[in-house]
Amino acid sequence: MKRLALTIVIILSMMISGYTQAGDPDSPNPITQSAERPPNVVVIFMDDLGYADIGPFGAKGYETPNLDEMAKNGRKFTDFVTSTAVCSASRAALLTGCYHRRVGISGALGPTAKIGINPDEVTLGELCQQKQYVTACFGKWHLGLQKKFLPRQNGFDHYFGLPYSNDMWPFHPRFVDLPADSPQRKKNYPPLPLFDGNDIVDANVTGKDQAQLTTQYTDKAVEFIHNNADKPFLLYVPHSMVHVPLYVSDKFKGKSKAGLFGDVMMEVDWSVGQIIGAIKKNKLENETLIIFTSDNGPWLSYGSRAGSAAPLREGKGTMFEGGYRVSTIMQWNGRIPADTTCDELASTIDIFPTVAKLIEAELPAHKIDGKDIRPLMFGENNAKSPHTAFAGYYKGGELQTIRDRQFKIVFPHKYRSLNGRTGTDDGKPVNYDQNLAKLALYDLKADIGETTNVADQHPEVMQRLMKYAEETRRELGDKLTRVRGSAVRAAGTAK
Repeated sequence: MKRLALTIVIILSMMISGYTQAGDPDSPNPITQSAERPPNVVVIFMDDLGYADIGPFGAKGYETPNLDEMAKNGRKFTDFVTSTAVCSASRAALLTGCYHRRVGISGALGPTAKIGINPDEVTLGELCQQKQYVTACFGKWHLGLQKKFLPRQNGFDHYFGLPYSNDMWPFHPRFVDLPADSPQRKKNYPPLPLFDGNDIVDANVTGKDQAQLTTQYTDKAVEFIHNNADKPFLLYVPHSMVHVPLYVSDKFKGKSKAGLFGDVMMEVDWSVGQIIGAIKKNKLENETLIIFTSDNGPWLSYGSRAGSAAPLREGKGTMFEGGYRVSTIMQWNGRIPADTTCDELASTIDIFPTVAKLIEAELPAHKIDGKDIRPLMFGENNAKSPHTAFAGYYKGGELQTIRDRQFKIVFPHKYRSLNGRTGTDDGKPVNYDQNLAKLALYDLKADIGETTNVADQHPEVMQRLMKYAEETRRELGDKLTRVRGSAVRAAGTAK
């Protein structure tokens, strides 16, 4: 049914617009589209990247010249958040424009998961296919392993990559010291497969194979750009790095002053440079929106193998800012103002509806949560965040936070923390402590590190955000208060 609906939309779009964009060419509004062709869209999506892990956001010990150049030519977003601080849920949100809770995906789906992205959801790929875009995904998918859940069945003409996280294999860092034939290794995870389209082309990915993934994703992306330079395209590059275990190719091994993590980041930066270079070579700089962002913050228990969320609090697996606020850069020559910064609240869930507006695609009939952030992207005067408030869910449906442009309520909940410990240098995780967060209000503009509870000073803010929290619970539920939620859509099932 979804494919039929998309076909009907494409036919109607052809009849109405003749494949052109409808903007007024005489309007000074920067949101107006060119009548020549809709923009290409490139989304580079990192895995477990810390807020301070790239040069424009304060990285130390290694250089990221291509990302530095991207920030110089584009716009930094300093308050850009994901739907949550864990892999599958964050990716479901990015690709559907919805809170992950709304589409029924929580946590990180393992190899034996019986659910995945629901075929009835409309993905970013399917959105672009309405307008005859060629679409590709090169990298980590993590929205279900069964064929019906894979990219080719959910809006992407081309796919190459891992179906889930690179640590979900018999050589997980927790089991790395066990004998190769250890039953415990095989019990926890099967061999890691590599896909090309719907086919497994390597059923048993090794460490040597993983060291080539960043290069392979990049080469595929560059080839895709060259092959489709004459037509609109969506290129989605969800890197497997810097998720542990870290691997890097020989061309960057030992090149940084920050150990293996720095080497990996230098290779990621190289990848960005290769992709932007291909866009330039094909003279597509003025016709291509490029977005660099991440699924969540750093996995701090891995010590020197993890990045940094500084100056934010905590990291991956928590709904403090270090868990779900991510360093983000957007570039589009002639459209996004160069060398600028946006400090307004925006999110990965906003990419879906913003792209829909840019290419004049039809939004799905069902509700989405993202907002059109073109005014923020294009640096319009006095542009403000379109989000009245933003809900922070974690751990299978706990509403842990509610925030707006300035303030954030943290509800009582358990969360993991190293409590000042730094982890180790051997690639193995240390155990987290379990802390209890108390009810608190933080002023994120004055206290980005969430250190001082200002609830007593702002009772009107508490009342307003509490009201929004109750509305959110009624719609999306809350495991902490045992509210089911009236508007949660089911994930897809393997049957």
